[in-house]
Amino acid sequence: MKLWILSSSLTVSLLILSGCSSTPTPSSKENAVIDSSLPSVELTQHGVIVGMKSVAFEWKSIKDPKVKGIYIYKKAPSGKSVSELEYFKTIKNRYKTHFVDTDVMPDENYTYAFQTFSEDAQARRGKEIHVQTLPVLDSVSWIHSITGMPRTAKIIWRPHSNQKVKAYIIERKTLEDEKWEQLETLYGRLNAEYIDEDLKDNYVYKYRLRVLTYDGITSKPSNVVKVVTKATPTSVKNIKASTALPHKISLTWSASKEKDFAQYYLYRSENIKGPYELIAKLYNNKFVDAIQENGKSYFYRVSSVDKDGLESESERNSIQGMTLVPPAPPAILGANLKGSTIKVSWKNNSIRATSYIVSQKQKKGWFDESVVEYEDIKGNSFTYDNVEPNSVYSYVVYAIDKNGIKSDASVEVKVVSPESTELIEAPKAEDIKARRASKPVEVEAKDIIAPTEDLDLSGL
Repeated sequence: MKLWILSSSLTVSLLILSGCSSTPTPSSKENAVIDSSLPSVELTQHGVIVGMKSVAFEWKSIKDPKVKGIYIYKKAPSGKSVSELEYFKTIKNRYKTHFVDTDVMPDENYTYAFQTFSEDAQARRGKEIHVQTLPVLDSVSWIHSITGMPRTAKIIWRPHSNQKVKAYIIERKTLEDEKWEQLETLYGRLNAEYIDEDLKDNYVYKYRLRVLTYDGITSKPSNVVKVVTKATPTSVKNIKASTALPHKISLTWSASKEKDFAQYYLYRSENIKGPYELIAKLYNNKFVDAIQENGKSYFYRVSSVDKDGLESESERNSIQGMTLVPPAPPAILGANLKGSTIKVSWKNNSIRATSYIVSQKQKKGWFDESVVEYEDIKGNSFTYDNVEPNSVYSYVVYAIDKNGIKSDASVEVKVVSPESTELIEAPKAEDIKARRASKPVEVEAKDIIAPTEDLDLSGL
């Protein structure tokens, strides 16, 4: 029983304390007890101070000890749903003489009224106070852009005169963008420039600024300035590459007319689609690519680079060059064995041929083999006078042009000598007819019969 009484008492005490700590609110019009003797709130000479996002009030001290506090009424802007004064705040101490409302928006109209209250009554509501918050802070008064820079934009402006400004908000937009992009917040009121890097070549960008105050207010946007980044140099034109020079490819192109031209970049690849390798940086509009391989083909691209390092487009200007191909190899007409002499003849297949090389291979048995090359042969035949018996002679011929370029080998032709030199030296022996180069002639000793008078080998 005692425990229940104790619990009930504690509950009542908490309710009383809770009621005492609650914020008093004005009574409704029907239930209000009006005490005309209670003083009204009297503002000081400069009792209203208006900002963009705040309104401050100052009033004279209230001497009447009956006053316990002040009710504050507020009416939102006319565009809002609230159309009359409504209770807003309570000041629970008569000694307090200041109040700041931060629940306002810039450039809007608000209405306030004050009403003192006592323990059991309230004074008549004071006269309405109409205020208009300040408009949003203007941005910088002057802004300028530096255009024509390589992949860079520079923005300069006059520092804002308001001491409350703590930073500048940089915003950017391209012609394709629908919304402004916030790039960076630049702190410091006296800052006066911003450089935007890594931009596209020959591209249009727009910029504007907003200022940010220490109390978190963002200004209107500044005027918009435009920047056009520097264009890349014009593409190199009239690129030409040689296709018939020995051991080199010569390249030429039209000289650049750019005022700030710096140099050319030359790229090379074995495939038209790349990859291309940078092989030279040049100041002249010509280049000789030394290549030892005959008939070697390369693809080239040339670009122009200005003093800022901007490079022209080159992907659409690939050109093929080639070193001089070897002359065509001779066509073997025949290889004739007569006595101890072999005569090899051929037909020239290239107007570039100025001399020939004859490669002779002699084979005796399985392991005895020798190769000899005879160079600088003029004309279209070669004679060998020291034929040994029981040997196989093989011949190929190469054409040589004036540049010393050697053709591929002709087809190979073979001649087989008989076992006895006496047969080779027979007084009336006739020529051994050579087969066509596409089918080597093979003369074997076992097919040779010693004649009693004339040796006739024409049927072989």
